[in-house]
Amino acid sequence: MMPVVQAKPWQVESDRANPAYAPLPSIWDGEDAELIERMLAFYPRKRPKRILDATVNGGRFWKGTKRKIIGLDIDGFHRPSVVADNTRMPFADGRFDVVVYDPPHIPNQGKDNRKDFNTRFGLVLKSSKEHGYSFSHLYPAFVAEAHRVLRAEGILLCKIADYIHDHQYQWAHVDFVLAARQAGFTACDCIVKTRKGPIIDPKWKVAHHSRRQHCYWLVFRKSAMCE
Repeated sequence: MMPVVQAKPWQVESDRANPAYAPLPSIWDGEDAELIERMLAFYPRKRPKRILDATVNGGRFWKGTKRKIIGLDIDGFHRPSVVADNTRMPFADGRFDVVVYDPPHIPNQGKDNRKDFNTRFGLVLKSSKEHGYSFSHLYPAFVAEAHRVLRAEGILLCKIADYIHDHQYQWAHVDFVLAARQAGFTACDCIVKTRKGPIIDPKWKVAHHSRRQHCYWLVFRKSAMCE
C-alpha cells in the first residue's frame, strides 16, 4: 500500500491555478546553493544564460552546480574567472542575465578567534571610522555597474546582513535597497535566510539588542515593474 502524502495548502492552490508554478518561501533555513537554484528558476523571465557572481571568492554558492558562472573577485587567491573591482567591471553593457552579490557581512572581525571570517568568507576589507564602520559607501558604485552590465529585465540577487558595530545598528539591507533604487532597479522581493546560531562579539556581556540569526536575500529587476 502506497503511503499517503499530504499536500501543503500552497501546493494545492498552485496546482489548481498553474501546475508549473512553484512559489518560494519567504523564510529559508536551507543552504544558499539550493536557494540560488530556486531563485534562478523562479525570478528570471527566461532561463538565464549568462550569470555573473560579482563577489565569487571561493565559489561556495556554486558547489555542484552545472551552470556556467563567470566569477569576478578583487582578490586573485581563489583564481576567479576575472580579477577586477566590482565597482569598475571590465564587461560590456547589457552582458548578463543575472548578477549575484555577496558583500562583506562583518566589517571588522575584532578578537573573536572562534569565528575566523577572514578564512571562511574571504573577508579582505576593513571598514573605516570615516565611513562609519560600514560598507554602505561601496553600494552606489556597485549597483551602478550591476545595472550597466545587466540586460533589460535582468535580475540582481544580493545576500546581505545587518549588524551592530561601534554601538550602532548598521542597516545594511536598507542602505542597499536605497542605492539600488537610485541606480534604476526595482526592488522585487526579500527572503529571510536563517542561520543556526547568531554572530556574537566576545565583548558583548550585556547587549541591548537581539542576536540576529538571519540575513536577507534581496531580489531586484532592471525594469520598471517586477511582475
